[in-house]
Amino acid sequence: QVQLLESGGGSVQAGGSLKLSCVVSGNLGSSYSLGWFRQAPGKEREGVACIVTGGGTPNLVSRSTYTSDSVKGRFTISQDNAENTLYLQMNNLKSEDTAMYYCGAGPRLYSGACLSDDHMDYWGKGTLVTIFS
Repeated sequence: QVQLLESGGGSVQAGGSLKLSCVVSGNLGSSYSLGWFRQAPGKEREGVACIVTGGGTPNLVSRSTYTSDSVKGRFTISQDNAENTLYLQMNNLKSEDTAMYYCGAGPRLYSGACLSDDHMDYWGKGTLVTIFS
């Protein structure tokens, strides 16, 4: 069973930065997708950024990242070498970034499909990010 645990949320002033973490426990296999999603009050959950891992060669794993247009240039997704923690570095935060942020995991997907929450099988409970001006 895969479990995801987010942390790092908080309340910051517009223009500030936060770094979210998601610790992944359990076995995702060698090919999978990990992503950050957010849901603002009264809105549907949306994909923010995701990483797809899989394919390549035994010595060089293929990894692709995708970022939504709304955060491109401000948010960066990354994964540590041990592959058990997913990060989201958020810079130049805006009031519209206020939301509950969730970590999701699912099968290996293609062409940015990992930005859709329809394909994720596992979810964390979320961490709240509040941006004030």
